Amino acid sequence: MGLDIIIFIGAILFGIFVYWTESKSNGLYRFFNKLFNSKELQMKPTETKGFIYKQEFLPRLVYLAVAYLVIGLIIQFLTPIEIFSNYEGVSAFASAIFGTLIGTYLANFVLKSGEVLEEQSDSIEDVVKDGINKGKEFLEDLKNKDAKVVEEAKKEIKEEPKAPEKSARERLKDKGLM
Repeated sequence: MGLDIIIFIGAILFGIFVYWTESKSNGLYRFFNKLFNSKELQMKPTETKGFIYKQEFLPRLVYLAVAYLVIGLIIQFLTPIEIFSNYEGVSAFASAIFGTLIGTYLANFVLKSGEVLEEQSDSIEDVVKDGINKGKEFLEDLKNKDAKVVEEAKKEIKEEPKAPEKSARERLKDKGLM
């Protein structure tokens, strides 16, 4: 079980590395594209799609599984290590495929979030500056309103007191209701 975890974590790191490498250059995918497709069907020079980079889930899974299968068969037949003959080997094989797949999606998330932050950095700065300016204006308004309230209270205090009005009981007596 410990070896599976180590293989899984290593595969995640390998998936991140593969995705990042393929995002920089997709020469191997272009080679196979030129090899298998006619001139009309070949990808354009501006396209950046690769085996892993910008692929949907199923093609990505198939490419990874085939690559690991080829590597596993080479190891199986050229070395004394028997990968596909016991449970531990098959489990490590599955962990490697699944870990690499998770690593590619993790790298996709990191690269996309970096691109979004770069695109939005100017607008984020503007939003923060606008928020700071609005906050300053709000504080100034509060100070001015407080000063106005204090002045109004002082005016009310300075005004002569009004003649005391009749109480409710006296008004009812005047009307004859009590």
